[in-house]
Amino acid sequence: MSATSTKKAQVMLVDDHAMLRHGMAMLINLETDMEVVAEAGDGDEALARLRTEPHPSIVLMDVSLKTLSGFEVIKNMHSLVPALPVLVVSMHDEGVYAQRALRAGARGYVMKQEPGEVLITAVREVLKGNIYLSKQIHARLLNRVAIGSTEPEPLINNLTPSEFEVLHLIGSGHSSQEIARLLSRSIKTIETHRFNIRAKLNLKDSADLIRYATHWISEER
Repeated sequence: MSATSTKKAQVMLVDDHAMLRHGMAMLINLETDMEVVAEAGDGDEALARLRTEPHPSIVLMDVSLKTLSGFEVIKNMHSLVPALPVLVVSMHDEGVYAQRALRAGARGYVMKQEPGEVLITAVREVLKGNIYLSKQIHARLLNRVAIGSTEPEPLINNLTPSEFEVLHLIGSGHSSQEIARLLSRSIKTIETHRFNIRAKLNLKDSADLIRYATHWISEER
């Protein structure tokens, strides 16, 4: 490997859509100061690579993966490599997911529909040791700190990362079948998550769950 290439930031991509990984890799590899050195299609593969291969400078990953929830993967990554910077790149609304990602240990959040230059800027900021969020979300979080506000619904914090994903998708109007397809999980698994969410949030039936999820999504946005 040349002297020039060793100075490049080593990027690992974790996403269950091969075409999206390919597109991000092409974008990143056009830059002179970074290169993609590893890819993984799910959380288990990503963790296996971290156990057996040289550690990257940064990981770019989605929070919806086929096996483990991305939030769980981030926590497991930090168990293996405590200082590893993780930037979440997701289709999910950052107004709902960004704060949760930061709590899991991510250093930034970018939505997939953002222009390529935003992604590259986010990577560079995280590599500098900074946290990257959009201006809107950054301002919202600072405002919460300034006024000393707390979580509007503490019971939500009892949900697992997977249950949180399911609650968000219910609030966005998706059926169990659609959620199973989006998260690459069985309908039985999704129904189990729905049952557990209802129990943890003290909701009596599915109609109650849908009303709660829809209201919660609208409040977060």
